[in-house]
Amino acid sequence: MTDDAVFAKCVRRLIPFIFLLYLFNFIDRVNVGFAALTMNADLNFTPAVFGLGGGIFFFGYSLFQIPANLILDRIGARRWIFCILLVWGAVSACNALVTAPANFYAVRILLGIAEAGFFPGMVLYLTYWFPKAYRARLVSYFMLAIPFANIVGGPVSSLILAMDGIAGLHGWQWLFLLEGAPTSFLAFAVLALLPSGPKEASWLTDGDKSVIAARLAIEDKPQHRDFLAALADVRVWALGVVYMCYAISYYGVQLWLPQIVHGMGFSNLATGFMVALSFMVTMIAMFLWGRSSDRSGERIWHVVAPAFVAMAALLVASLTGSDLVVFLALTAALASLMALQGPFWSLPQSYLGGVAAAGGIALINTVGTGTGGFIGPYLTGLLKEATGSFSVGMAVLALAPAIMAILALSLKRGVAPQAA
Repeated sequence: MTDDAVFAKCVRRLIPFIFLLYLFNFIDRVNVGFAALTMNADLNFTPAVFGLGGGIFFFGYSLFQIPANLILDRIGARRWIFCILLVWGAVSACNALVTAPANFYAVRILLGIAEAGFFPGMVLYLTYWFPKAYRARLVSYFMLAIPFANIVGGPVSSLILAMDGIAGLHGWQWLFLLEGAPTSFLAFAVLALLPSGPKEASWLTDGDKSVIAARLAIEDKPQHRDFLAALADVRVWALGVVYMCYAISYYGVQLWLPQIVHGMGFSNLATGFMVALSFMVTMIAMFLWGRSSDRSGERIWHVVAPAFVAMAALLVASLTGSDLVVFLALTAALASLMALQGPFWSLPQSYLGGVAAAGGIALINTVGTGTGGFIGPYLTGLLKEATGSFSVGMAVLALAPAIMAILALSLKRGVAPQAA
């Protein structure tokens, strides 16, 4: 069997399942945006309260990123991802018990802690299986779960909200229960379907395992293997800031998009389908852009170009008075920001290996998603409450991808191109 055939077998076995896990991960993270369509009124949450609750998830998320990835590297993906899913599903369902801002914030922080190790763990996990030439497209492929979560989650969440009053529960309570609990059951599938590495995969022959080991050994020449060395590398911190700018703009739009669309006059159900339309476009952009980056071996411009498109789209959304133009501009912003994911996450893997990769990837996501994911939603909520509209918030969010593009360009000399 050729090398490509071996890796294709691994793709077929692993990526669909990782996609499914990340789908539930993201549904449980963002369903609060749809719950807010009725929850905010039921609990008297102001835009600032909801924005803080939406963003404070990332406080807990950032606390546990690095420890979680180091644990995965030590005990193996199979056992650790099982524990993560089991806990985060239970905590997500507990959102249904929220009655006041204080316990809303507490559950969101706990959910962030529970989910912290999954995404950086999966980025690290792919390095155990695939050489660099595959990684941008594969990260893009499993991250297609993010837009798909909104495509599926939007209409489904809107339908669940219509269950208001059944068994004495609000629709938003049913939403958290029905979308959170299944994740805990999915954890048990991890034990059967997610080997910690090629050596544990019963569906690989000894020859297949030798091919994977030999190919990875050829590329196994990272500049850093020690975690402390990775912490001292300015590129790791710079990539963290780049990803923070992404998170500010992406989560600042994504978490509020259901309410923005609802404010255009759509019903709860129609809002779900309109949001789904935006993320259909996003899925296409991610798929094509990740493949483009792997074919060319180019990473930096595959980050920079979408960042500039997102900046322009957010500015257009802030300046126009047309609901249609706002919707199209926000769709373009989301698609551009998500398209750069695969190329971006290929960058740290070009010079980090072993424990350095585990800690470095987690650190980048901590600085990026942990900080930016808090700032974006909270800042948007504050500006909405202060001005009465989302226009100023979109203009402010446009600064983040502009900074991202400039900083990414400054890293061009420090990151070697990767051959396709």
